[in-house]
Amino acid sequence: MADTKDSKTNAPAPKRRGTLLIVDDEVNVLESLRWTFKDEYDLFMAKDMPTALKLAQENEIDAVLLDIRLGIGVSGVDVLERLKFLKPDIEVVMITGYATEETILKALRLGACEYLHKPYENETIRAAVSKAMQRRTLESDISSSGEKIQQLIAELQNQRVEEQIARTRGDIFASVIHDINSPLCVIYAFVQSLHERINRTEPLEVEDLEFVKDRLDALMRHTKNCAEISRRYLDILRNRSDKNAPPVSVSQLLKDLDPLVRFHPSLQGNEFSVTPFGEDVGVKGNGTDVIQILKNLAVNAFQSSPQPKRVEIGGEVLRTPLDLMTFKDGPNDRLINVDGMDNTAPLVKFQVRDTGPGIPAAVLPKIFQSYFTTKGPHGGTGLGLSIIQRLVKEDNGALHCHTKIGEGTTFTVYLPGAELAK
Repeated sequence: MADTKDSKTNAPAPKRRGTLLIVDDEVNVLESLRWTFKDEYDLFMAKDMPTALKLAQENEIDAVLLDIRLGIGVSGVDVLERLKFLKPDIEVVMITGYATEETILKALRLGACEYLHKPYENETIRAAVSKAMQRRTLESDISSSGEKIQQLIAELQNQRVEEQIARTRGDIFASVIHDINSPLCVIYAFVQSLHERINRTEPLEVEDLEFVKDRLDALMRHTKNCAEISRRYLDILRNRSDKNAPPVSVSQLLKDLDPLVRFHPSLQGNEFSVTPFGEDVGVKGNGTDVIQILKNLAVNAFQSSPQPKRVEIGGEVLRTPLDLMTFKDGPNDRLINVDGMDNTAPLVKFQVRDTGPGIPAAVLPKIFQSYFTTKGPHGGTGLGLSIIQRLVKEDNGALHCHTKIGEGTTFTVYLPGAELAK
């Protein structure tokens, strides 16, 4: 036999009786209705509008029986409107012996659930109030279900966040491999050319020594670049970043970028050029980020189709803030981090243009998603543009992609600039 105490403890809570507010200026009517409903609901009684509104504001009222006339100059329709303003989910049954079609329509437009004419049978008014209570219960259940759904959605979102955190390390390691591949290709090509020059049978001439020196300088730069990439991702793992780094010269960035792209395997069969800015200025943030952004955009352009194409990198210094109202997403345009950018002049505007096939409108919204690629199972990781998106956001910049089928694509990167120390 079950324990009596446990049975009481586990018993469901008793169902709350509905609460009914009755509003009528005639005492006899109030008393009659009180006797009609006293055994079914918790009752509140009011003879005028102020009392009715005060009771509705201070108590949980499910339904209201409201007379259309509440003394001289007071309309039940006005009370209905005020009640619905205070408690939009409250159910109101109007009762009257002096109704016009206009009054009925106005009451129904304001949210009355039913309109009864005097005289009425007890069963009729009981049925009307019961229907109002059922509507109120149904709305309450729907609201409760909505809250439960929102809670479930929040729990699922939290679970997704935890899963995303677990995936982050794997994404970082994949990104390190992806980003470090280009400088390693350059280093290998330089080492190979040094090996061929040094191992020739002829004695080394002055020009050979200059060649070796130039290649060694480049090797040092690209080795440092590999170290910078590794350090950046370690900073992400440690949740710290260097926000106080001095601005990096645009001219130096483009100079370092040029061999990274020219020695990349994807360049084969394509044309590439870098156009210097008309003036030099600094870029705030990590210079390696800028190189990775531009390099990834160029490589992505090379790999966009098997047909030969031309890729050009250039830009300019903007001395006034951008008019952000001119930027809009569309079938040919995609915007990243426009709302989060530092739109303080000077701004550095980099552009990577290609003469490729263009990006279809159905594909454009997906291009910055991690692991999204149109290059087939062996054609790409789908990380290049995702990495660009993250770096642009981290450097408080913005990215605009404009594309047109058959004409090519232009990626424009806006980054905060700074004057260089003289």
